[in-house]
Order: sequence, then C-alpha cells, then structure tokens
Amino acid sequence: QLQLVESGGGLVQPGGSLRLSCAGSGFSLAYYTIAWFRQAPGKEREGIVCINSGDDTTYYVDSVKGRFTISRDNHKNTVYLQMNSLKPSGTAVYTCGAGFTVRSRLGPEQYDYWSQGTQVTVSS
Repeated sequence: QLQLVESGGGLVQPGGSLRLSCAGSGFSLAYYTIAWFRQAPGKEREGIVCINSGDDTTYYVDSVKGRFTISRDNHKNTVYLQMNSLKPSGTAVYTCGAGFTVRSRLGPEQYDYWSQGTQVTVSS
C-alpha cells in the first residue's frame, strides 16, 4: 500500500512553533512533489506550501511566507513543515499530499496520495 503518514499537530500558543512530518510508506517521496493544505473552521481548504521533486524548489503562499519552511530528508523518506510564529488564523486541519506529475502546484487535483490530516490549534 502507498500511504502518507502525517504527525506533529497539537495545541500551541500564538507565536509558538510546531513541526509537521509527512512520511512515505511503500514508495519514495523523492520522486514526488509534496504539498500541504489546510482547512480552517468554516473556511475552504487552501494549499499553503509545496516542494518539488528533483530540484527541491519550494513555493509558499504569502500568508505563511517567512514563517513556514518545507524541507526533505530523503534518507528518512520524510518531508517536514516547520511552522514558526504561529497565528490563531493558522488553526486548521493540515493535510499533506504527494503528486508524481504536478502542473498546478497547489491544486489538490494534482496530488495522488494523501495523509490522514492532523489538527493544529493556535490559541491562548
């Protein structure tokens, strides 16, 4: 089975940090573009960040740029999302996806495999 296993969510105070992990099971993430999406309460799901296969080019939406960092550890077959300076607006379910052929990098239809999602809550 080809699966993505996500971990690292939790409750943090505004300004705090979390690191999410997206681990591949049954396939190598090195060949896939990896993206994170999030869905806040009462809002539509949005793509926030991705990292390309091969050249590891990254892309961030403006709302997280400068605060979030995506990276790979191919030896561990894992992609990480380091989230710093978290805001209450970051409260959402975060889901990672893997796509072999990605034309629109934050289009969910481009991704073939999905994690189970993890809850991130930013609150005082």
